[in-house]
Amino acid sequence: GLQGLGAPAAAAAVDNKIDGKLIAEGVKEEVRLQALALKGECGQAPCLAVVIIGERKDSQVYVRNKVAACEKCGIVSVTNALPEDVTQEQASAAVRALNEDPSVHAILVQLPLPPHLDSVELLDLISHRKDVDGFHPLNAGLLATRGREPLAVPCTPAGIMEMLRVHSVDLRGKRALVLGRSSIVGTPISLLLLQADASVQVMHSHTPLEEVIEAVGNADVVVSAVGKAGWVKGAWIKEGAVVIDVGINAIDDASRKLGYRLVGDVEFAEAAKRARLITPVPGGVGPMTIAMLMRNTLRLASLHLRPPA
Repeated sequence: GLQGLGAPAAAAAVDNKIDGKLIAEGVKEEVRLQALALKGECGQAPCLAVVIIGERKDSQVYVRNKVAACEKCGIVSVTNALPEDVTQEQASAAVRALNEDPSVHAILVQLPLPPHLDSVELLDLISHRKDVDGFHPLNAGLLATRGREPLAVPCTPAGIMEMLRVHSVDLRGKRALVLGRSSIVGTPISLLLLQADASVQVMHSHTPLEEVIEAVGNADVVVSAVGKAGWVKGAWIKEGAVVIDVGINAIDDASRKLGYRLVGDVEFAEAAKRARLITPVPGGVGPMTIAMLMRNTLRLASLHLRPPA
């Protein structure tokens, strides 16, 4: 039995990884079955419309991934590609047309937009009933109002909550620290954690570093969405904490085919030695975001096709 020496340690090192890919597959399979049932009952499959403006390579990759996920889930997808030099009026008209199209249940405008366009104005035009990203001020307000529920919750925060749920992470009375305060991740995840009865602290670029370090050391759950590679040091993490790394940062790596690799905000190898659970990058939060987009599309379609009495 000597060959077994060291194996348990290696297994334990990998054991605390949250497999976002696996959990996302489960969510997508659930959506596929429910989409099938909805189509059987109402004669219409859920439909997601994606508006993409300009030629950004990264945006095109994201949109392709979203379309592929739709196909997997039995969701119809419509891609509306507008040229880089489209006017605000033309882009607005495209969104209004989708609002009025009864066969479309969910609308997403792929960000960032070319600099000459006002993204706030364009996003505000999306009907809150079709706002699959949960960015409309009405949905954001409902999320922030105790006892109310938005029609859709932003996909990344929703995906984080799903990962915590699958791993039975008890949040009641626990200290949760959110690093970052964007309306896409930081602010909505802090509200969701609060709803789950965690004691939530939010820190950001204006928080003194020594305060961040101290707070990370006290936190039972850390959610990092700062967008800086390896900024959160593994040594800061409290023993037994749950670490959710939302950062997707490209760093130069000559040994890789593309010349770079993706890393999170958290120094993974060191943090993994202390954390009870930790999300890898890639393969953690990323796949969950698209899975929750599918779940949000299904939810909006079902609210549209079977309006609550």
